Amino acid sequence: MTEVKLIPLESSDREQFIKDNQEAFNYGAMVEFGLRDAHFEDKTDEQIISRETIEDCIASGEALRITADGKIVGGAVIKVSGTRGDLELLFIKPEVHSIGIGYAAWCAIEKLHPEVTVWETVTPYFETRNIHFYVNRCGFHIVEYLNKHHPGDMPLEEFECDDPQFPAGMFRFEKQMK
Repeated sequence: MTEVKLIPLESSDREQFIKDNQEAFNYGAMVEFGLRDAHFEDKTDEQIISRETIEDCIASGEALRITADGKIVGGAVIKVSGTRGDLELLFIKPEVHSIGIGYAAWCAIEKLHPEVTVWETVTPYFETRNIHFYVNRCGFHIVEYLNKHHPGDMPLEEFECDDPQFPAGMFRFEKQMK
């Protein structure tokens, strides 16, 4: 059985955390769109999640490294305010997908903050693997579809819905804790 732990991000590991996050999300996009999609060709400096977005999440949240059997296999950034929690980032290295590490990490995050009664997160429309994970494994519910036609007062630019990479937007999820 794989032992999964959450460890606070150390400043010396910040650059690798950013690189690992971008690699994991780029992998998901390449699986969905293919290696020869216009999203990536001739754009080697572009990322699904920008460095700036990751840096902002780290600066304003609680950044955690995910380890399995003592090896770094992913990371997460969470924000907790009272009884509400935001899962800003969660990623697992592609080479260890589908063996339960992501779910074990999510369970550890829930245990880390038992005061949270509602968790929230978002994911791009094309990340079907993430959508499956949040809904079918972790118990989240899709509560909103953020896109350029969204009638709400939520600032869509926060979710990059006007970005040409995400023309169909993002899904917002919530999980009510028991």
